[in-house]
Amino acid sequence: MPRTNFQELLDAGAHFGHLARKWNPKMAPYIFDQKNGIHIIDLHKSIVKIDEAAQMMKELARSGRKILFVATKKQAKDIISEKAESVGMPSVTERWPGGMLTNFPTIRKAVKKMNTIDKMKEDGTFEKLAKRERLQIDRQRAKLEKNLGSIKDMSRLPSAIFVVDIQKEANAVKEANRLNIPVIAMVDTCCDPTPIDYVIPANDDAAKSIEYITGVLCDAIQEGLSERKLEKEKEAPATPAEDKPAAPKKLRARKGAQAEPAQEEAVKEETPAAEAPAAE
Repeated sequence: MPRTNFQELLDAGAHFGHLARKWNPKMAPYIFDQKNGIHIIDLHKSIVKIDEAAQMMKELARSGRKILFVATKKQAKDIISEKAESVGMPSVTERWPGGMLTNFPTIRKAVKKMNTIDKMKEDGTFEKLAKRERLQIDRQRAKLEKNLGSIKDMSRLPSAIFVVDIQKEANAVKEANRLNIPVIAMVDTCCDPTPIDYVIPANDDAAKSIEYITGVLCDAIQEGLSERKLEKEKEAPATPAEDKPAAPKKLRARKGAQAEPAQEEAVKEETPAAEAPAAE
């Protein structure tokens, strides 16, 4: 059963493409018609593509992998930030840092710097610094938080990235392609879908369209996370950490307790036998 339906996509305005004169011919398979100079996206194909992307994202979440959400355009960034945070996934919504994926170790160094400043504030080192130096560090921390705060828990490269507006986020798509990281994206009629692994033909300008489709994908991720949690809970009772080693100790204690009276009886039996010749 599809995760979404035609009417819901229609109500969200996902069928509105770009101006016909600005279209990309490679998007022709996903275009249903043209009306008032605007291309209309075939939502039946969008439904199929959303289901494919959702299933893939669910499997990644189930295996404990991360999906990076990328959207820096004004009408999308708040939605993406909120949705990604709701399922515990990293996101980039302010500015794509050059080399975010291809130069990931350098990005991790910047994140570590942010964590170091936080530790300084916790252990009281920060308060010992001069006022001017504290202000500089605060500004630096705020800048790092703005650009990298949402990825501070991402210790390794993501297993996939989800992009809204592949023209605006062209650098993110290029870096992902270079590293063979699968790209899932909402693709409008003016874009080239060639670099995208999971194309979702849809209006990437309307906030309702972005919110609805992202919501469906995040629901799939949540399903994957819930299944992963259930699997872990089922595995936990099979290997109890404390009961197994405790059992042999109890058995050994019981054997020892039984052995002591037996040794005492043997001593009592041997003593009269040794004294009998002496009495004669």
